[in-house]
Amino acid sequence: MPPKIKGMTANIPPNPNPLKQAKRRFTLMISGEDGSDSGIEPKQHQDSPPAGLPQERFLLGDKLAIAPVLLLGQSNLTLDPDQIIACLQPVHLHATRDHLILMAQSQIDLTPDESAALLKEALSLIEADFQAAVLFQGQHAWFIPAGPFASLATHSIDQAHGRNIDWWMPRDTHESGIAKLWRKLQNEIQMLWHIGSVNEERTQKGLPSINSLWISGIGKLQDVTAPDCLQHASSLYGDHPLLAGLAKHLGIPHESNGHFSRLVNLESAGNIFAWVNKPQELWHDLSDALLNQNLFEVEIIDFPTGKPRQRIITARDLHQKTWAFWKKRTPLSWQAIVSGQTS
Repeated sequence: MPPKIKGMTANIPPNPNPLKQAKRRFTLMISGEDGSDSGIEPKQHQDSPPAGLPQERFLLGDKLAIAPVLLLGQSNLTLDPDQIIACLQPVHLHATRDHLILMAQSQIDLTPDESAALLKEALSLIEADFQAAVLFQGQHAWFIPAGPFASLATHSIDQAHGRNIDWWMPRDTHESGIAKLWRKLQNEIQMLWHIGSVNEERTQKGLPSINSLWISGIGKLQDVTAPDCLQHASSLYGDHPLLAGLAKHLGIPHESNGHFSRLVNLESAGNIFAWVNKPQELWHDLSDALLNQNLFEVEIIDFPTGKPRQRIITARDLHQKTWAFWKKRTPLSWQAIVSGQTS
């Protein structure tokens, strides 16, 4: 055996596929509930609703600057990170025997033309009270500098829909009278839309009327504090509008739903963060990717108690352990994952 030459390193074979080594982790976030009516961490004598859904707080931080992130994702505008922006959304309030319930926007089938017509009818009222011009008009949301309404405490439609709006209406924080000012503007717009052509045509088609305007997400980009798993991601995956805005804000590529198989099998893929409506539908492909070493880890983030729970799953975790050694180990199911039985 020849003598070892000074400075010689150990004979380590080269990595046959260096790109695969870059494929580290797929982080999958599962939406949670705020606990206000689900039994999660109930608050006795609570005088206001919980601030934001747990996934909203996780992605954006406690100041919940939803509006500027949504605006960033839906437009090509260059935003002032210190400008406080509000999100306005035309909605349907469903009347029950003794209260009103906010319907989700997915239930009202609002068209782009209807949205444009509604904004045109209400534009002068909105811009007069906000003392600013509308920055951007989307199909489901309009954005404007918050102006006099900057101090309002609000809740997103994602959080408030399906619930009694008496509890979820905007509230004053450090400045009194602002919520009353908003309700005055809201009532004026409701009366205007009630006699407008959009609702007349919708009623003839059997569609719910657009009978109110919802304000939410007030904040500025400077207040967004994204978690490490998002900041270190090489791409974001999912259709929720917040992801498109966060991707732009962080300078990260964004993929919409429908490209999952291609995304997870890309040789150059790095850390991927995903938030989808039906996460269980990804589990088969994710487990295959772990077995094929296209992924090294799958991180599951959920909110069973309203707070983030983060777990790591590797290929060796795909078969559940059992104390009965003579029994065949069963594959790790999605139900076991969401119930926390991953070890």
